Amino acid sequence: GRSRAHPLAATFAGRRRLNGAGSEKVTNHVEIDLRPTGLDYVAGDSLGIVPENDPALADAIIAAIGAPADFPIAGKTLREALIADTALSSAPDGLFEMISFLTGGERRKKALALAKGEDPDGDAAALDVLAALEKFPGIRPDPEALMEVLEPLQPRLYSISSSPKTRPGFVTLTVDTVRYEMGRRVRLGVASTYLGERIAEGAPVKVYVQRAHGFALPPDPATPIVMVGPGTGIAPFRAFLEERALTPGAGRAWLFFGHQRRATDFFYEDELSDLQRQGALTRLSTAWSRDGGQKVYVQDRMRGEGSELAGWLAQGAHFYVCGDAKRMAKDVELALGDVLQAHAGLSADDAKANIAAMKASGRYQADVY
Repeated sequence: GRSRAHPLAATFAGRRRLNGAGSEKVTNHVEIDLRPTGLDYVAGDSLGIVPENDPALADAIIAAIGAPADFPIAGKTLREALIADTALSSAPDGLFEMISFLTGGERRKKALALAKGEDPDGDAAALDVLAALEKFPGIRPDPEALMEVLEPLQPRLYSISSSPKTRPGFVTLTVDTVRYEMGRRVRLGVASTYLGERIAEGAPVKVYVQRAHGFALPPDPATPIVMVGPGTGIAPFRAFLEERALTPGAGRAWLFFGHQRRATDFFYEDELSDLQRQGALTRLSTAWSRDGGQKVYVQDRMRGEGSELAGWLAQGAHFYVCGDAKRMAKDVELALGDVLQAHAGLSADDAKANIAAMKASGRYQADVY
């Protein structure tokens, strides 16, 4: 439970959908009872979840190789091993290598090319384990040989969205359900659909706590904090705010939250209102990308409220960003640089150096994925 290698059995305590009807997303607030594990955590930590695959996917793989579902694999049935132990999302090179031994001619050439990471038919990106087996129909690998070339199912990390002070022994997560169509099939995000749809209330769920390195509330609770967390990026900031609400002498807190539509995608709206009334949340700036003609994002709000933001930073505020690493976190960093140039009188180079110094001293922290 202290490490990925030794997860412990917690209890799945429930889920509720955070989006309103008509939202394009399905995001769940997930609750897990850690008491059976004896694990503890602090705001800013992440929870590792050991998920299980969709049984229907396991059944389709068993059908594709024409094997009996109860074929024994290391003390389990083939079906149990496919569901609980095996990565089924992208087909590993070893699978194509195995297929090349079981087929000939053009098909063997294709399998060997795929094993080398080539893309002979332009469909390699869509080849998960099932699609790979269906691409070479009629092969009958020995189930044990198949399991040997497949990779182990990896745990998934989620930012914890609760403070241990709020409800000791329980932890919450904020999870976007991933499902999309590819190669004429609906593909499922393993852990997100396991937590969002498959696991039953009261069932055991294997977890471990991943301590945060360099993502935590400031050591002095009086230090002001600025948090930028669109979408599920709000998770650790809900934890920070819950913690601050129960910490005497806590400093000011400013949250930037954004999503598609205010009516359906304002996660934790009631809680945030309560935190504002209690004074734990000083300022809330929201950005809705699909309301109105112009797309507005959190970084646009930062620029628009730049003089206040520069003022908070001048007073020693710590700055946090959580969410999508590819675009959002970069855009937020650029916006912060623009704010420092426009309102703190820094040159572009000095603004960059200032942000680098904030990162080095722990005043600028990111939890990005």
